[in-house]
Amino acid sequence: MKKLKLTLVAVLCLILILIIIQNTASVEAHFLWFSTDMSLVVLLFLTGVIGLISGLILGFLIKGKDHKKPSTDAE
Repeated sequence: MKKLKLTLVAVLCLILILIIIQNTASVEAHFLWFSTDMSLVVLLFLTGVIGLISGLILGFLIKGKDHKKPSTDAE
């Protein structure tokens, strides 16, 4: 099972890298009141990193909630 997860992560990373390499045009990016011209490679990379970090944080939060079970002490 561990090898399957590692293989899946490696394939997804390879796909992400291929998408980033093939998209090198300059684009205008808007976020709230901030607007800038940047390479699509940079925008895709930043989006991927933000998604990865968000997924890791969410995974840790969900995993932490599973371990906190209320005690049922009978007095």
